[in-house]
Amino acid sequence: MSKESGMTYAPKGKPKPVIEKGGFTIAAIGLDHGHIYGMVNGTVEAGANLKWVYDNDPDKMKAFKETYPEVELAESKEQILEDESVDMILSAAIASERSAIGNEAMRAGKHYFADKTAFTTLEQLDESKRIVQETGKRFFVYFSERLHVESAVFAGELIEQGVIGEVVQVTGFGPHRLNKESRPDWFFEKDKYGGILCDIGSHQIEQFLFYSNNTDAEVIHSKVANYDNPDTPGLEDYGDATLIGANGATFYFKVDWFTPDGLSTWGDGRTFITGTKGTIELRKYVDVAREETGNHLYLVTDEGEKHYDVNGKVGYPFFGQMILDCLNGTEQAMTQDHIFKAQELSLLAERDAMVINKNL
Repeated sequence: MSKESGMTYAPKGKPKPVIEKGGFTIAAIGLDHGHIYGMVNGTVEAGANLKWVYDNDPDKMKAFKETYPEVELAESKEQILEDESVDMILSAAIASERSAIGNEAMRAGKHYFADKTAFTTLEQLDESKRIVQETGKRFFVYFSERLHVESAVFAGELIEQGVIGEVVQVTGFGPHRLNKESRPDWFFEKDKYGGILCDIGSHQIEQFLFYSNNTDAEVIHSKVANYDNPDTPGLEDYGDATLIGANGATFYFKVDWFTPDGLSTWGDGRTFITGTKGTIELRKYVDVAREETGNHLYLVTDEGEKHYDVNGKVGYPFFGQMILDCLNGTEQAMTQDHIFKAQELSLLAERDAMVINKNL
């Protein structure tokens, strides 16, 4: 797992199969974003069998097979879609293409797991919601900043146990390192990546809904800017937003592409959670100037202050829950309503954002 770029963030956990060998088969279509490796890692560790991969770039397929030697190289995506043994398609294609691949997968009788953001327009979202209803298949999204971060998983467990009482406010920071020279062309085209609040902002909004136990929220204010990249005017290098949940909890987050090269990892992602009986701070990927490891959680309650280093101690339960949801018709990993609401609010925040007109 690279610490230099969030695009190559692909955690590896301990194998924890929830099914017998051969009980759930997956395939990958679209390798444009490195998150596909994290998606495959988590699903295979939960017991899935990786059978196929397809991308229109042979070099990407070759690199994928070097990581997963057991995978078969498909000649076309149709070869995968027509394989009745495949239960789920995973995709980290160009963001604007992800929902279309998912629609094809569901119509072919397969569940779907997309990298975030899975949608770049509200029209795409509405279409996929309709196809979920028509087919009865599941559409999952890889919100890795909560699902594939052990401190974030642990925070959810503490909140569920009532340790900090009712969550009334969440603040999120999602800075990323740009690594401009290594980014593909589509990364700088807003119609393809969806805008910063739609893209990396979707992580933040999903976390707010989850931690505050909200099924809906309103975007009160949002803004985007291109402060320091005039040569790529399609790139939004900064964004922030304020939301209020249906239960009254509030949320502020900011995301940007300004991680300094001196940081030991790709971004100092943090989340602050205020409850009626305590507070939680997550230092997800690094504890700046103290520890280069991530997964630090700081808890304060009436009983005192606690620091937890949960690296390698909590695991990633989402992936096993996702597989079982597909097999059993349950919604333990996350509900479809939750996924689609997080994506809808991200799209609305982006659509209605105030544009700070410097380089945009």
